[in-house]
Amino acid sequence: MLELAGIIILGILAQWFAWKFKIPAILPLILIGLLVGPIAAEFLSEDGTKWIEPIWNGEKGLFPGEGLFYFVSLAISIILFEGGLTLKRAEIKNVGPVITKLITLGSAVTFFGAGMLAYFIFNLSWELSFLFAGLIIVTGPTVITPILRNIPLKKDISTVLKWEGILIDPIGALVAVLVFEFISVEGDSGFTKTALIEFGKIILFGTTFGFTFAHALAFAINKKLIPHYLLNVVSLSTVLLVFVESEIFAHESGLLAVVVMGMVLGNGKLNNIKELLYFKESLSVLLISILFILLAANINIEDLMLLYTWKTALLFALVVFIIRPIAVFASTYNSKLKFNEKLFISWVGPRGIVAAGIASLFGSKLIKQGVEGAEYITPLVFMIVLGTVLLNATTARLFAKLVGVFLKKSEGILIVGASKISRLLGHYLVNNNRHVVLIDSNENNIEMAKELGLEAISTNIYSETLTDNIELNDVGYLMALTGNPDINKYAINKFSKQFGENGAFRLVSAKEMEDDTNNPKEGLFSHKDDYNRLMDVTQKHPSIQEIDLKDKNHYKKLIETSNKDENIIPLFVKDNKGELHIISSYNLGFENIQKGYQLVYLGKALDPEKGNS
Repeated sequence: MLELAGIIILGILAQWFAWKFKIPAILPLILIGLLVGPIAAEFLSEDGTKWIEPIWNGEKGLFPGEGLFYFVSLAISIILFEGGLTLKRAEIKNVGPVITKLITLGSAVTFFGAGMLAYFIFNLSWELSFLFAGLIIVTGPTVITPILRNIPLKKDISTVLKWEGILIDPIGALVAVLVFEFISVEGDSGFTKTALIEFGKIILFGTTFGFTFAHALAFAINKKLIPHYLLNVVSLSTVLLVFVESEIFAHESGLLAVVVMGMVLGNGKLNNIKELLYFKESLSVLLISILFILLAANINIEDLMLLYTWKTALLFALVVFIIRPIAVFASTYNSKLKFNEKLFISWVGPRGIVAAGIASLFGSKLIKQGVEGAEYITPLVFMIVLGTVLLNATTARLFAKLVGVFLKKSEGILIVGASKISRLLGHYLVNNNRHVVLIDSNENNIEMAKELGLEAISTNIYSETLTDNIELNDVGYLMALTGNPDINKYAINKFSKQFGENGAFRLVSAKEMEDDTNNPKEGLFSHKDDYNRLMDVTQKHPSIQEIDLKDKNHYKKLIETSNKDENIIPLFVKDNKGELHIISSYNLGFENIQKGYQLVYLGKALDPEKGNS
């Protein structure tokens, strides 16, 4: 009882520590696991026992026999399902081919490259060398996400790393199980047939079970066949059912099945998707906390001593600094990504829970089978996991600055509210090369925004999900455009520091419009235009116009005209470089208006010469 409670308590403390110091939680979790496991057994315990012992002699402990590995497998399935829920097709419209190549060509480069390195450096058999290589193909979403949260990057870069981390997990597991099967059958002729059969079964049953059960669960939720209080637990049990059933028909197909299930649900029209995400995210945090401590504690000091050699450092350096960049540059050849962006993606490749979990499972099984050299598998993989996490957690931000992908000024715009005026503004801004994200709790507004090709998130502004969304790392402007003044003020107060570093604005309220002296600094567009006025003009003149400016006086004349005409609302000033500057009700003036600048406004057409219609 004490050990079980201790794992949970230490795990959550590690998560808090990671949040406080902005590092991936895997780092303190593994260090705690090593401390209460092999380090305690060697240096801190009088009788040489671990403080936390996952398995005792294969039959005793917290998880006797195969219990630990069953628990690891089920926990990983939940973690990957939660990751699949976050994958949205709209995110990859610019980088879809890059992601496809990374998880195919990139995986092949890593597999053959790392396999040859392990063979020649550690003198392992070819079979064990490629098993090691298959296990380190994966890059963990559980460690990439915390790293990316703390670095403002272009959306394409963070999207590539996020999708690669989630989609490559089942691929790495698939490759690892094929190599494991090869070792088990002990023969080239037997392997060829076995590999093809296993590969086909994994793809077939993984995709079929994931797709089918995703639609079945969505149907049950949307038709309210599941009571609200059972929604999360029924979803959880369905995930476990899909994983187990798929595993019965094809070993190691379960991971693919739950990722497919998560992706289908995440991209479908599913009611209560937000509740599922909140629940699965909390559950994933707890499971990750438990898993890493257990797996690290399960390592023995003898395993760690195997790594106490120059060969370990050489293998790590070649995998991280040679194999990973080759895989990335080969996969991004002829893509729209710039050289410095490819370089940063090459640098960020931390391994996570899937590599550690499957390595522990396969390593122990091969040791029991008496395979020579199998004792190297688990410690070598843990070395890659811990080393890459430590490297990326401590240097990713600095490296982003060195190679020039760190956004010095975040130009993305977050619009709170996805009503017709927000969609109109968003569409204009996107056409002017700005990254725009609309958020709203109204599903109809979100759907209409997506139909226009806009990036839109269905969320409650009072939730905490926005603060952890890596897709918003490049957002530096905040515009609150809802019809509720209280929500607009709340958005400014809560998110201005994170999303409004370059400017946080909200519409003035009807009450503020009545008092000329009550003009807030964050007032948007003008002091006479609240939400109702914007919507009224949008209904009459649903278009955003541009008019060339001659000089500062011409600009002032047009502003005066707009103040007298209820069918014209000034929005932005576009300079001669094409950059947009938001007009604030507190300060409508721009001092350096030059020829080539434009006034961007909502409403009927203005006469460019007279400044009126």
